[in-house]
Amino acid sequence: MKQTRKILRLGLPKGSLQEATLKLFRKAGYHVTVSGRSYYPIFDDMEIESMLIRAQEMARYVENGIIDCGLTGYDWIMEQNADIREVAELTYAKEGLKPVRWVVAVPNDSKIKTIKDLNGKRIATELVGFTKRFLKANKIKAEVDFSWGATEVKPPHLADAIVELTETGSSLRANNLRIVETILQSSTRFISNKKAWQDRWKQQKMENLVMLLKGALAAEEKVGMKMNVKQADLKRLLAILPAMHSPTISALSDKEWYDLDVVLDEKQVRELIPKLKKAGASGIVEYQLNKVIP
Repeated sequence: MKQTRKILRLGLPKGSLQEATLKLFRKAGYHVTVSGRSYYPIFDDMEIESMLIRAQEMARYVENGIIDCGLTGYDWIMEQNADIREVAELTYAKEGLKPVRWVVAVPNDSKIKTIKDLNGKRIATELVGFTKRFLKANKIKAEVDFSWGATEVKPPHLADAIVELTETGSSLRANNLRIVETILQSSTRFISNKKAWQDRWKQQKMENLVMLLKGALAAEEKVGMKMNVKQADLKRLLAILPAMHSPTISALSDKEWYDLDVVLDEKQVRELIPKLKKAGASGIVEYQLNKVIP
């Protein structure tokens, strides 16, 4: 009897998160090919079948079991009130590794100063469902219209305020808007269909995938560093090394010297290297990391 091949059906976010997601998967060790206008990226792992799906729709397809799992924003899970299992938070976005925010924004000269001032006003947003629930929870009655795009240009003629996604706030400032309040903070989540999670093989496959993705993310802001140290300088050098854990110390053929290997935040390196050199380190080598698995 022919055995059915085991497959994990994975949804990848199409749109603003697409390139950042593909880059993350490649760093995690997966060779992913996206050809032309195809919506079906090909993995070098024969047990994974993937499809590009808008992040706004991902949670619904996962909830309904059309795909087993996928990556989408916490905002779109909340927008759809999706009944899914959240497997992991993966903090990355289009422009960096920080969460994004949904904010209430108004023109700089608007009389709206707080969310209470939204009573009786018109709001434009793509995040209609969550915005309505947020307003209701705060006892605010306002009209919420779905925005098909270019939301920043709606005030003041088409809307009194907007609820818009921002990473840096630069687009809002460029359109002469100011932020009144943040109503939701969002990051990327790896989510699973609840029934698929009960399948032991699929659960293990997802857990392994998430472990590698987290390792790739952890490596984004870290580097490895190697150096040679005289035995007489070892204690002084160890005191200034901010390693994740204790540095790896290996004896060299010359018994007066050691090799030190550490992992540290990349932003520390430019301040640290001169100090290490001054403290007696030599042969300092900085190198990039693909994954850091705790």
